[in-house]
Amino acid sequence: MAQIPATTNPTTKGSPRTSDNQLFCCKSIDKLISDSEEPDRKLKKTLGPVSLTALGIGAVIGSGIFTVIGTAIGGQKFDASSILNAPLLDFLITHRATLGRPGAGPALALSLVLVAIVCAFTGLCYAELASMIPIAGSAYTYTYATMGELIAWIIGWDLILEYAVSNMAVSVGFSAHLVGMFDWFGFHPALRWISPAYLPGGLTNLKGDVLYPPGLHFGFNFPAFLVVMILTVILVRGIRESAEANNVMVILKIAAILAFVIVGAQYVHPGNWHPFAPMGWSGILTGGSIIFFTYIGFDSVSTAAEEARNPQRDLPIGIIATLVVCTVLYIGVAVVLTGIVPWASVRDDAAPVVNAMKLLTVQTGSHTLNWIHLGVLFGAMMGMISSLLVFQLGQARVWFSMSRDGLLPRLFGRVHPRFRTPATATWIAGFLVGIPAGFLDIGTLSDLSNIGTLFAFVLVSIGVIILRYRDPGRHRGFRAPGGIAAPVLSVFFCILLMSGLPILTWLRFFAWLAIGLTVYALYSRHHSEFCKKA
Repeated sequence: MAQIPATTNPTTKGSPRTSDNQLFCCKSIDKLISDSEEPDRKLKKTLGPVSLTALGIGAVIGSGIFTVIGTAIGGQKFDASSILNAPLLDFLITHRATLGRPGAGPALALSLVLVAIVCAFTGLCYAELASMIPIAGSAYTYTYATMGELIAWIIGWDLILEYAVSNMAVSVGFSAHLVGMFDWFGFHPALRWISPAYLPGGLTNLKGDVLYPPGLHFGFNFPAFLVVMILTVILVRGIRESAEANNVMVILKIAAILAFVIVGAQYVHPGNWHPFAPMGWSGILTGGSIIFFTYIGFDSVSTAAEEARNPQRDLPIGIIATLVVCTVLYIGVAVVLTGIVPWASVRDDAAPVVNAMKLLTVQTGSHTLNWIHLGVLFGAMMGMISSLLVFQLGQARVWFSMSRDGLLPRLFGRVHPRFRTPATATWIAGFLVGIPAGFLDIGTLSDLSNIGTLFAFVLVSIGVIILRYRDPGRHRGFRAPGGIAAPVLSVFFCILLMSGLPILTWLRFFAWLAIGLTVYALYSRHHSEFCKKA
């Protein structure tokens, strides 16, 4: 078969490559779209702008606003000083080891403004690419169309880790809040069935009593496992059913957040806001880096592009609306939370919002606050469930897209004959997340998800620049304003936030990429559709 020359127009229908070197072969946008229309692999198009926005809010407003926000405010402390625990930028400037990571304190509101700026630029880039390439797979698909197979594999492998680690952490967080719900009703199940088998920091109660010492113990976190499996069944049943369930949960958790902000604002002590930035700009940057992983919601919206009724119009609306709503809610919670309790008191708190309401209830003895505490607790659980739902949806569709391109086994690309969902990938994703969540306490690995998210955002932004020059005439349902200013600023700010992550996180990330490159060399490269044409 004759080779296609390197100068082939990447938009020519049916031309799958733009380079004679397989590593840099790009799939044409027309080819991507035509592949998605094959009857045995076509997904049902049922989502409108409201459902897409709800998917984004469902992903962004979850564990971050209810759990990780405490770490972003109070920072982290470690047992021993080490350069591996030092934020990269701090180490490059000071060349010192650290006992922990500085928290933003009340200045987390500024951290969230910085995050919002980053996400604004990145969201514009996502909106432009999603309107041009309305295909499942998000950042993976975009890089395949712009930078070639090798970079696409790297970002796809990165997204696999990103979604899986995020969901393991969220499911463990959900379990902790469910136990709090049991406690509110006076039900106390055996600890061994509601806590992970591996507890690196041990387990204590609110009084500080040691329940389990650090290390392994006999047990399994059944709530974390079961919530993932129940959501897997919902996702296999259909995208419409999943979106409808998510819409209900989004409404409930927004109501809970508004209740916390409105009621909590009445008990704010302005003295808790002083000093406003106790750790300076280092704390502000680190706080933003810690909480950034929750903004993968933008990626989750675009992973559902293939199931949108009018992706050129609805995807930009969903992405931008998600950014606006979530930023306002996050800042509101951060301001009220740091006004209710001293910022340092939430450092090791896995449920700072719920516990702040519990503290107000105990201090005032108010029955009304007691019921509001229950409502916030229930809303937090709904927030985590909807995050799990959206992240599991996104993870399965990334695997589905990679399988369709031959980079993963065809097993992952099977579509359910009745529900028209990537059922096999969804079931595998469910077990691969649910089982580890039952055994492991991996909340500390959220940093690994953060660096993966930021890395994906960088590549998406670069993809916009490449397509502006390579394919300027292609119709764009949405175009990021300001020329290439948005993608360039997105890359700059994402790298800035990445520099606030610990050196150990960077090393783990590079180790994961090394494993991925090995898999690519041994399997994916030889099963890619480009290999057959080489």
